[in-house]
Amino acid sequence: MNKASEAMPIGTSTVEHAGTTYELVVMGGKKFLSVRGDQSGFAGSDDAGLFPLSAGNAATLRSRLQWLNPVPLGLTTSFGFGDRLGLATEGHVQSLRAVREVGKEMSVAPIFAQQSVRENTRTGRTPQQVMDDAMWGVFETGWRDPWGADADHIKILEHLPPFVAAGYTFYTLDPSDHVDNDANHDSIEVLRQKVTALKWEALQTDYDSLWARYANHSFMPFTEEIILRALVKYGRALIHTATIADALRTQLAGKPFDLEMSVDETDTPTTTQEHFFIANELVRLKIPVTSLAPRFVGKFQKGVDYIGDPAEFEREFVHHAAIMKHFGTYKMSIHTGSDKFSLYPIIAKYAGTLVHVKTAGTSYLEALRVVAQSNPNLFRRILTLARERFQIERKSYYLDAELDRVPTEDKLTDAQLPDLLNQLDSRQVLHVVFGSVLTTFAPEFQNFIVEHIADYNQCLKVHFLRHLTPFCKDAS
Repeated sequence: MNKASEAMPIGTSTVEHAGTTYELVVMGGKKFLSVRGDQSGFAGSDDAGLFPLSAGNAATLRSRLQWLNPVPLGLTTSFGFGDRLGLATEGHVQSLRAVREVGKEMSVAPIFAQQSVRENTRTGRTPQQVMDDAMWGVFETGWRDPWGADADHIKILEHLPPFVAAGYTFYTLDPSDHVDNDANHDSIEVLRQKVTALKWEALQTDYDSLWARYANHSFMPFTEEIILRALVKYGRALIHTATIADALRTQLAGKPFDLEMSVDETDTPTTTQEHFFIANELVRLKIPVTSLAPRFVGKFQKGVDYIGDPAEFEREFVHHAAIMKHFGTYKMSIHTGSDKFSLYPIIAKYAGTLVHVKTAGTSYLEALRVVAQSNPNLFRRILTLARERFQIERKSYYLDAELDRVPTEDKLTDAQLPDLLNQLDSRQVLHVVFGSVLTTFAPEFQNFIVEHIADYNQCLKVHFLRHLTPFCKDAS
C-alpha cells in the first residue's frame, strides 16, 4: 500500500477545479494537501502527491481557488474571530453554520484571520502564519462565502508592510497614543494653547473655519468649549489616522480594503458630540472608514461580560447609533466585544445590521477549558504560571481582576478546575498571560488541542453561537 492510499481525507475539503482535485488529508497524525492533477507551483511532495501545509503551498492554492482569499466586507454585519493557536477556524465555522440550526439567518460575515501586532509579538506568530492557518481552516471546512482578514491595532507605519504582504483586507488603525485624555478637564486657556500647537496643515483647515462648521450645526448643538475639547482630545489622533491611511493606500496600490479607526483603548468615554466630530472630520479629510470604534461608557474588559449599568449604556448607545446612521458610511465597531452578552440585544436593536464585533482571547479561553476538563496536570501548571506572570502582563490591559481572588492550584480538585473559566478574576488572570503560556508550554499545549480538536470545536460552537444569534434575523 502506498502512502497516498494510507492518507485519510478530513473535513469537507475535496475540491475539483480546472481538472485538478485538491483535498486535505491526514497521515501519521499530520495534515497534508493532496493534489491530483496539475501540481505546478506546489513543493515538497514525496512522490505521493501529498504536499506539506507550507506558506508557499498555501499561496499556490489561494491563487487557484479564489474563495480562499479574504475580501473586504464593507458594511455587511461582521464578526472578528481571534485565533491565537491557529486551530480555531473549524470551530468558528461550525458556530456560524449552527446559526441556521436555531432558526436564524446566517447573515454575519466572518473575519477568520485576525490578530493584533501585540498578540503576534507575544505568541511569536507572523501575519502570514495567522493568514495561512485561517486559510487552511477555510479550505478544510469547505467555507465558500466571503471572509475577511484584520490587521488589528496598527499603531505605526512600520506595522503595515507584513500585513499588506500577507494579503490582509481589513486594517484597524489605533491612534489611541495620540488621544489627549487631559482635554476632558483642561482649562479653556490650556485648550486654546493646545489648539494653536496642532499641525493645521495636516488637518487641511484652520480653527476659525473648523469652528464655523460646527457653530450652528443642524444635526447636533455644539458650543465652542465642546469643539475645543473634542479638537484637543482627538485632533492629533485624526492626523495620525490620516497619515497611516495615506501610507496604506500607497502600499496596497489600488487594491480595495476596509479601514477602521479605533479609539476604544483610551481613559475616557467618547461623548456623542466627540463621535460626531470624529466622523465628520473623517469625511471631510476623505478617509473612507468602514467602521469606527468609540470608547463607550462603562467597562469593556477582556473575556467577560460588560461591567457597568446596561441601562446607562443603552441611553448613550442610542445616540451613537443615530450619529452612525446620520452619516451612513460606516458601521459601529464593538472592541473587546467577546462575552458582552448583556449588551448584544441593545447593540443589535439600535445599530441594526451596521455592526462589527471584535473578539480576541475568548477562543483561547475555550482552549483552556478543554485543557481544564481533560488534562488537569497541564492546566494546573498553566494556572501557576498565570499567577506568577499576571502582575507583569496586566499592565497593557484595563482589568478589574485581583490575584488574591484566584485560588492556587493546590486548593482545587480536578473537578473544580473548569469552573475557573466561568469566574471573572480567574478568567482574566488566565487570559492576559496567553503569551507566556503559549511560549512556555508549546508544543505541549498545541499538540493537546490537536488531539482533542473535536472537543475544542464543540466548545467554540456553543460559545460563539451565543455571540452570533443576537445579530441574526429570524429565518423566514
